[in-house]
Amino acid sequence: MRLGIALCVAICAVSPAFAQDRDFLTPSEVDQVREAQEPNERLLLYVRFARLRMDLLDQYLAKDKPGRSIFIHNTLEDYSKIIEAIDSVSDDALRHNVDLGKGLLGVTEAEKEFLDKLNKIQQSEPRDFDRYKFVLQAAIDATTDSRELALEDTKKRGAELSAADAKEKKEREAMMPSKEVAERKKAAQSEDEQKKKVPSLYRPGEKPQNPL
Repeated sequence: MRLGIALCVAICAVSPAFAQDRDFLTPSEVDQVREAQEPNERLLLYVRFARLRMDLLDQYLAKDKPGRSIFIHNTLEDYSKIIEAIDSVSDDALRHNVDLGKGLLGVTEAEKEFLDKLNKIQQSEPRDFDRYKFVLQAAIDATTDSRELALEDTKKRGAELSAADAKEKKEREAMMPSKEVAERKKAAQSEDEQKKKVPSLYRPGEKPQNPL
């Protein structure tokens, strides 16, 4: 309960007029994301943050207090952005052929739970429902789309992302001067060659000994 109250204060201590400038994560959560460099760990971390937002919604909806609608509205917005962050992490990892088995399993299981909760809120139509029904629908749509992506074949999804990136790159290059395109390709080729050049620890003419 103390965690929920602390999170509420950190997230909602801002007037509605400045809602667009709010960060969807608390400073502590931002630090945790920076520390979680491995994609599966980061996905599971975002799942935990999304669950905290679900817990906050339960607390707000349990008490019919005046002014609660802005807290519900902001929490739903933050939740949707967390779901979008999950999709971004997944897409970036799949572009680099990272195995996301553990992370996506956690995502699909959690998002099913989240969808059930969000749909129940929508069906119950609380008295102040009109003040956050649009962001609630957006949260439902975001979660539905995210879960469908998480359930897709990862190799197929990775190939589709790579194809989309290649198409976008080609379209960008088509709008560039030919000289700039040539210079970029030359720079990329030079970078690839540098990566392939691994410094040798052996003297000229010296060969590595066969392992025993």
